[in-house]
Amino acid sequence: MPDPITIVFMGTPQFAVPSLDRLAAHGFSIVAVYTQPDRPSGRSGAPAPGPVKQAALRLGLPVTQPRSLRRAEEIGHLQALQPDLIALAAYGLILPQAVLDIPRFGGLNVHPSLLPRHRGPAPVVGALLAGDAETGVSIMLMNAGMDTGDVLAQQPCPIGPGETAAGLTSRLAEYGARLLCDTIDRWVAGSITPTPQDDAQATYTALLTKNDGMIDWREPASIIAHKVRAYQPWPGCNTLWNGKRLSVLQAAVSPCSPPGIPGAVASPARGRAIVCTGLGGLELLAVQLEGRKPLGIRAFLAGATTFAGSVLTAPESTDFNNPGTARPN
Repeated sequence: MPDPITIVFMGTPQFAVPSLDRLAAHGFSIVAVYTQPDRPSGRSGAPAPGPVKQAALRLGLPVTQPRSLRRAEEIGHLQALQPDLIALAAYGLILPQAVLDIPRFGGLNVHPSLLPRHRGPAPVVGALLAGDAETGVSIMLMNAGMDTGDVLAQQPCPIGPGETAAGLTSRLAEYGARLLCDTIDRWVAGSITPTPQDDAQATYTALLTKNDGMIDWREPASIIAHKVRAYQPWPGCNTLWNGKRLSVLQAAVSPCSPPGIPGAVASPARGRAIVCTGLGGLELLAVQLEGRKPLGIRAFLAGATTFAGSVLTAPESTDFNNPGTARPN
C-alpha cells in the first residue's frame, strides 16, 4: 500500500475546523498546521489561540504561526516539510507563488461560493446581500490571483429562508470539508481535469467594516432585509432609537408600506412594528436594545411603549459614520 500523501493545512477561523478534522480522520499525513498568530481576546486583551490552532492541538498536530509567508526563512521552513499538497480554508494570508510551487500537487483552497461568483473575502455575505437562492463551495487549484485558480470540484447548497451568514457559513464549512477530502483523493489519482473560471462571469466581495452594519432607512426594505441576514453575527445591523443603539436581529419585507419618512415606525397591530424605508416597509421581528438582552418584537414593544410613532435615526445624522474596524468574513 502506498504511503499517504503529506499535507500542510492552512486555516484560521471556525470555518476551517471541519476541513482539518475530516482530513485527519481520513488518514492523510498532516505534517503541519499553519494558522495566523494568536490575537487579543476578551476583556484582558491577552492573546488567545484561534479555532484552527485549538483544533490542531487537540489532534496533536504541530502548529506554525508566521506573520507572513513571503520571507525566505518561512519559505525554506515550508520546503523542508516536503508536503505533497497544501490544503487551505480561510487562512487569511496571501500565498506567494514561491509557496504554491513547493507541493507537487499544488495548493487546494476551500472557497464558500460557486466560483467565479463571489470572489474575495466575504463570499457568504455576498450571496446573502445579492439575495441568491443558492450558493455552494468550490475546491480551487490556487494561483497567485484572488480566487482566480482553476476549479477542481463544486457542490451547490441552497440558501434557506431567513438563513443568516452564521448559519450558512457553518453549513458550507461541512460541505467544504467533505468535498475537500473527496477532491484530494481524485486529484492525486489523476481523475480530475481542472476547469478554468470564466472571468467575464466573476463578481467580487469586499472586506466588511463596522460601518457596513449601520442601517440607512432610505434604502429599499428588500436591501435592508438582506443586510440583516448577511451581517449576522458581525457587524450586525444597527440604528438609533432614543439615542441608544438598536440592533435589528430579524426582519422581513412587509406587504404593507406605512406612510412617513424613512425610519418612521408604525404599529398596524398589537405586537407588530413596521419601519418605513426608501421603498416599502420593513417589519421588525427581533431586536436588541443597547445594554439589554435580545427580544422578539412583541416582548420588546411591551416594554417600549413609545417605540411606535418614533423615528429611527438615519446613519448620516449620527456618529455611525466614523470608520470601524475591518474584519474578514
